[in-house]
Amino acid sequence: MNIKDLLIGASLYFLGQLITYWQLNGQFIWTWAKKNPMWLASLGIPISLIFIYATKFSVNGFDGQMWPQRFVGFATGMIVYAWGTSYYFNQPIDMKTGVSLALSLLLIIIQVFWKTA
Repeated sequence: MNIKDLLIGASLYFLGQLITYWQLNGQFIWTWAKKNPMWLASLGIPISLIFIYATKFSVNGFDGQMWPQRFVGFATGMIVYAWGTSYYFNQPIDMKTGVSLALSLLLIIIQVFWKTA
């Protein structure tokens, strides 16, 4: 396991998920975003590049394994979405969402620390 690549990959996943959250939900947050969906759509290429490099670094970080990086991408998306929805829309994290977030964190912990033969 290459921790440096894993941290870079996870950070890129986080960044990509954050920008995607704003791209998709910005229409409900900012008037400008609601009036300019084509500008938001143009973020697709930079977002895709972020996710491509996130995947590259994460796969390298997990020594070429594909599944662990997918769970890291999924879990970071869950965390970003829960934060954004709570922060921007004042929808608190209830018990169901809290358990889902805990499971997302558990996914990352399992993938990072569970050694396979």
